[in-house]
Amino acid sequence: MEHQVMISLFVMVPLLAFLISLLLPDTQENSFSRLAFVTVSLQLLGITGYIIYWIIGGMIPVNIRELELYNNGSYQFLLDFYFDTLSAVFLWVGALVTFLITRYSRFYMHLEEGYKRFFNTLLFFYLAYNLTVLAGNFETLFLGWEMLGISSFLLIAFYRDRYLPVRNAVKVFSIYRIGDIGIILAMWASHHLWHENISFIKLLDKELVSEQLASHGGIGLFIAISLWIAAAAKSAQFPFSSWLPRAMEGPTPSSAIFYGSLSVHFGVFLLLRTFPFWEHQLTARILIGLLGLVTVMIAYPIARVQSTIKTQIAYASIAQIGIMFIEVALGLQTLALIHFAGNAFLRTYQLLVSPSVVAYMTRDQFYHFKAREITLEDTFPKRLEYSLYILSLKEWNLDKMLNRLIFNPIKRLGRKLDFLTPKNLLLYFLPLYALGLLLYFNQEWIPTLIRGYLPGFFGLLGLMMVFKAFSERVYPRLALMLVMANHFWIALAVSFNESFDYSQTLIYLSGVVVAGVIGYLALDRLRKKEPNYFDLNQYYGHVYEYPKLAVLFLLSALGVMGFPISPTFIGVDLIFSHIHEGQYVLAALDAISFIFGGIALIRIYARLFLGPHIKNYHSTALKSS
Repeated sequence: MEHQVMISLFVMVPLLAFLISLLLPDTQENSFSRLAFVTVSLQLLGITGYIIYWIIGGMIPVNIRELELYNNGSYQFLLDFYFDTLSAVFLWVGALVTFLITRYSRFYMHLEEGYKRFFNTLLFFYLAYNLTVLAGNFETLFLGWEMLGISSFLLIAFYRDRYLPVRNAVKVFSIYRIGDIGIILAMWASHHLWHENISFIKLLDKELVSEQLASHGGIGLFIAISLWIAAAAKSAQFPFSSWLPRAMEGPTPSSAIFYGSLSVHFGVFLLLRTFPFWEHQLTARILIGLLGLVTVMIAYPIARVQSTIKTQIAYASIAQIGIMFIEVALGLQTLALIHFAGNAFLRTYQLLVSPSVVAYMTRDQFYHFKAREITLEDTFPKRLEYSLYILSLKEWNLDKMLNRLIFNPIKRLGRKLDFLTPKNLLLYFLPLYALGLLLYFNQEWIPTLIRGYLPGFFGLLGLMMVFKAFSERVYPRLALMLVMANHFWIALAVSFNESFDYSQTLIYLSGVVVAGVIGYLALDRLRKKEPNYFDLNQYYGHVYEYPKLAVLFLLSALGVMGFPISPTFIGVDLIFSHIHEGQYVLAALDAISFIFGGIALIRIYARLFLGPHIKNYHSTALKSS
C-alpha cells in the first residue's frame, strides 16, 4: 500500500502544483516561483527517501494498476504505474536537475514578461516527465509523451514576440509528432501481439515474450522498428538531429532541462524500457547500434565547427546519446544509465554557465591569443578535410533533407488539393460520406471483392484532408474543418472492419466535435475582430490583444488532436484496436493523418496568435518611413 501511495504522489504533487499555479495572479512573482521550488524540493526529498526504502526492501519491481478509464470487456484503457531500476535512475536525476533549474530560474527569469508562464510550463513539463518515467504500459507512456511534446513547444516559443523561436517551436513539435507515429503503431501492433494492453512488467517474463515472437516474428520486428523511429526522433538521432539546436531558442534554463539533460534522453529511456521485448531480435539491435554509430560520426564533427556555444553543446549531447544507443544495442543497460546521468548533469552545468563562459573566453582570447593547434583532421587530404568542414558547417544539410523528403512533398500534394474548398466539401464530400454511411449499414450491397478495399479508401480520403489542412495558407477555419473531417473518415474507415458498439465511435468523435466547434467559434470571432490579419501566410501575434481567445483556441486544438483533455485521447486508442492485424496500410494511413492533423492545428495557433505583433510592426515601419 505504501508503494502505491508514494508512487501516486510523485505524479499527483506536480499536478496539484500546476493547477494551483494557474490560479495565482501574474503580479506575484514570489508566489508561483516559490510554489514551484517547494514542490520540486519536496519531490526530490520524497524520491530520494523512497528509493532508499526500495533498495533496502530488495529492489523488487513495483507495478500499480492505478486507474481504469474505460473497459468494455474486450478492451481496457488503464493508467498503469511501474517502478524499477530504470524508473529510479530517471526519476532521481530528473528531480535533482529540475530542482537546480527551478532554483536558478527564480533569479535568472526575474522581471521577464512571461515569468509566470515559464513556471507554469516548467511544472507541466515536470508532471509529464514523471508520468512518462513511471508509465507501466504504452497508453500511460503515450499520455506523458504527448504532454512532453506540447510543453516543449510552449517553452521553445517562450519568446513569442520573436519570429525565430516561434518558427523553431513549430519545427520541433512537427518532428516530435513524426516520432509519435512510431509510438502509435507500436501500441496498435502490441494489442494484436498480446491481445491486451500489455504492461511493461510482463515483458520480464522471457518465456512469454519468446513464445509470442516465435509465432509472430514479423509483427515483433514491426514493433521494434516503430519504437526505433520514435526513439530516434525524440533523442535527435540521425536523420532528425537538426531539431535540437533549433530548440535552443527558448530561455537558457529551459534549454538546460529539456534539450541538455532530460527530455532529449527519452529515446534512450524508451529503448531501455522496452529492452526485454527486442533484446533477442538481432535485426533490431543492429539497426539501433548502426543508428547510434551514424549519429556519432555526423554529430561530433558538426559540434567541432559550430560558432555558438548552445549549438556546440547540442551536437555534443547528440553524439553522446548516439553512444548510449550503441550501449543499449550491446545490452549494456547499466552503463547506459550511468552515461545518461553523467551527460545530463554535464549538459545542465554547461548550459547554465554558458553566458559566463562566452564572456570569459572572449576576454581570454583577446589577452592570451594562441595559434590553432594541429589536429587529426589536418593529416587528411585537403579535399577531404575541406569537404568534411563544409558539410559539418552546414550540419550535413539534415534540415533540408527532412524538408525535401517529408514536409515539402506533403505541402506540394496539399496544394494539388485546392479544390477542397468549403463549398466543395458540402457539395461532394458530405454526400460521399453519407454514401459511406449508407454502405456501412447495408454492407450486403457491396461486392465481396470491393469490401476489403473500402477501409483503406476512406482512410486515404481522410489523409488527403489532413494534407490539405497542413498546406493551407488562406483559410484557417477551413484547415480546422478538414482536420475534424479527417477524424470522421477514420471512424468510418475502421467501422467497415467489424461491427462494434456505437458508443466507442461516440467516445472518439465526441471530443473532436465539442473541441472543434469551440475552436471554430474562436477563429470566427478573431476573423470578425481582425479581418485584415486573418490568414496563415505569416505570424500575426494576436495573443497580445486577445490572450483569452488564444488560450481557448489552443485548448480546443489540443482537444481535436486527441490530447489527454478530451475523450478523443481514449477514443484514438480504442479505434486503433479495431484495425486488424494485417492492415498495416490502414494503420499507417490513420496514424499519419492523426499526427499531421495535430501539426496542422498547432501551425494555425502559431501563425495566428504567436510571433511579432503585426500591428506594432506596421506602425514602426510607417514611423521609420
